[in-house]
Amino acid sequence: MDYVPYAVPFFLLAILLEFIFGWLKNNNTYRLNDTVSSLFMGSLSTASKLVLIGVGGAIFYSIETYYALWRMDDTLLITWIFAFVSYDLCYYWFHRIGHERRIFWASHVAHHQSEEYNLSTALRQTSTSFMLNWIFYVPLFLIGVPAKVFVSVASINLIYQFWVHSQHIPKLGWFELFFVSPSNHRVHHAVNEIYIDKNYGGVFIVWDRLFGTFQEEQDDEPCVYGIRGPLRTFNPLWANLHIYFGIFKDFIRTREWKDKFNVLIGRTDWQPDDLAMKYPREEYNPATFNKHDPKVGRFINIYSFIQLIILAAIGPIIVEYGGSNYYVSLILVSMILFTMVSTARWLDGKSGMYLEIVRLVLLAAFTLLYFQYYQNNLIIVILMTYILINFLALPILKKSLNNKEIYIHE
Repeated sequence: MDYVPYAVPFFLLAILLEFIFGWLKNNNTYRLNDTVSSLFMGSLSTASKLVLIGVGGAIFYSIETYYALWRMDDTLLITWIFAFVSYDLCYYWFHRIGHERRIFWASHVAHHQSEEYNLSTALRQTSTSFMLNWIFYVPLFLIGVPAKVFVSVASINLIYQFWVHSQHIPKLGWFELFFVSPSNHRVHHAVNEIYIDKNYGGVFIVWDRLFGTFQEEQDDEPCVYGIRGPLRTFNPLWANLHIYFGIFKDFIRTREWKDKFNVLIGRTDWQPDDLAMKYPREEYNPATFNKHDPKVGRFINIYSFIQLIILAAIGPIIVEYGGSNYYVSLILVSMILFTMVSTARWLDGKSGMYLEIVRLVLLAAFTLLYFQYYQNNLIIVILMTYILINFLALPILKKSLNNKEIYIHE
């Protein structure tokens, strides 16, 4: 059983409470544009599961049915304990390789792009993990872990990881000898030289201690969050694809076939010699690092936040009615992505006027088409009201730009 959907309301409540706590303590760790971006990424990751093919699920089913050595008894407590611990060991290696090898980093990077660190960062998830991440969990099915147990412990593992994405919880003494804590997970998200590529465990930090990847948080070395090749945009589509795009460019540009192969599976900091000379990468310098924080007008912030709320509110309703039809789901996810990309452009301090117009026209066309087939008045009213409000907001957004209400701060 996947417990994550049941935990989502508690996640959102915890985010609100953490924001209030930080605000009252004069130590706010939230920034609206960054938080909206993280929640967009989480929503897109969830929505994309409606249309993306579950390669791993098909392979797991085949292994469990035809190739497993035996099948463990899912009524025994020892089966669940064994599965929980061994899943976390597999997760450690998935997580570690996800940082060390470029093709796996291309997917995992989405979780690390936030330049703030708070509970909303935990919900910033990739939409491309379905392609390769399943590889690391094949051993569990081969040794007979039942699919029901696997899904359950995987969701519990993910839920556990939510609370460690906080700057407000201090070190926890003996607890950190065995378990992942907010302190040692802050290290994992930091790009400081002393912290980079450390602390990969999901629940148990003992794997890092055993395999030499543990690093304790230092009082005299504050964590700097983000990635060493800054994204410089809140665009969720580019956030999911930019490393893949870089791999493709390097694959085409480099001459040697062995280098083309290494472009895919080489370390994340590796670059072919011919490209290193022609296209040298910019060295990370913490002294010159600046967060991507365009200063935009208040209306754009409000508009972006409302888009987030609307997607969260009407998304499940539309999915309930359209989820049974793959093509309707595909259009739905495309429109959700379009909305996020357009909104992100405003947050980046750039005009999204043309994108907004195209988005709303396409959404209106989809609404009319949907009505032809389903004739659900509730959905039609919701969508048409949403489209009308968005059109009315466009002149205000344009005026904000023309009046130079937006100021970019790098």
